[in-house]
Amino acid sequence: VGEHTNLFLYRNVMMLPNVLLVAFLSAIGATHAFSSAGNGDRCGQKSAKIFSSSLVSPLHATSSDDDLSPTASTQSRRSWLQNSASSILLGSGMALTAPATSALAREVTDASSGELPDLPTMSVSSYLQYRFSLQLAADYYMFDLQTMVADTDEFGDVNELVASKGARGGQGGASRIERDYVNPMRIIGLSMTPEYADEIRDSQFAFEKAMSKLTKATAGIRRDLPVEIDPSAVPKAKEAWEEGRLALNSFFVTLNTATGLKDELTVIPPPGPNQMKEYGRNIRRYNELMKKTKQCQNRGGPALASGWGKLMVSGYLQDSCGVEPMEGYFFQ
Repeated sequence: VGEHTNLFLYRNVMMLPNVLLVAFLSAIGATHAFSSAGNGDRCGQKSAKIFSSSLVSPLHATSSDDDLSPTASTQSRRSWLQNSASSILLGSGMALTAPATSALAREVTDASSGELPDLPTMSVSSYLQYRFSLQLAADYYMFDLQTMVADTDEFGDVNELVASKGARGGQGGASRIERDYVNPMRIIGLSMTPEYADEIRDSQFAFEKAMSKLTKATAGIRRDLPVEIDPSAVPKAKEAWEEGRLALNSFFVTLNTATGLKDELTVIPPPGPNQMKEYGRNIRRYNELMKKTKQCQNRGGPALASGWGKLMVSGYLQDSCGVEPMEGYFFQ
């Protein structure tokens, strides 16, 4: 009966959650501490036996040590407290760090990764500063803009992407296309070595040309403006989007090659039934990020609205409204 009971308890102990298992194993530390406080090799030889048998009955292991002296008992209590504290802290640390490690699906990279140490300091600094926002811009291009160019009701919002904001004294602020795509391309291109700078500049010019075509294809068409829509408007908008996709992908491929970090910046696959699967990035996480960012922006009011885009691009957007950290979002 005792053997069957021990087997039952052993199987159930192995099914305990990590935290409970650590607490249970601390009891084993107690029996080990008390038993090892005895004399010579006798208790030392018992340790392994006590460890295995006390897994199911720790009290039984201490029943044979009634002959401990007061001094040995004091030492054994102190040893038990030390062993138990160490076991609990170690176990809790493992339990707390495990989820953080699994939260990132890809290896986190920094200035020491790939070929970055061989690049000029300004190149490394520019790349690390803009890589998060560039991937977010690609997600927007894939998840949102692709849908918008196929719907004439969204053409007004498409035009807003290239419109200057906050005009003062005859000068307007950067548009979203300029801020999220063109400016990072220009800054990174100027900081790169000549062998990559020319390719980046070509990608930048091609992207700007595509966005110019997109603006012309969607100009004058708004949801609340009753005008006759040219049947070729949607095909032209889709064509301009495709040219922009190729230019953005060319820019990403050049950066992945220059940094030696293969596929760190995810390119946008061509439209098709498997496009979302091939892209591999989570649209739900993107939508959640955009939703919470918008909520934070609205809390700040119109006076602070223009500053949120700059914070997103610079990587300094703080998690004050439950917004997912950009590092975790990037390395998904």
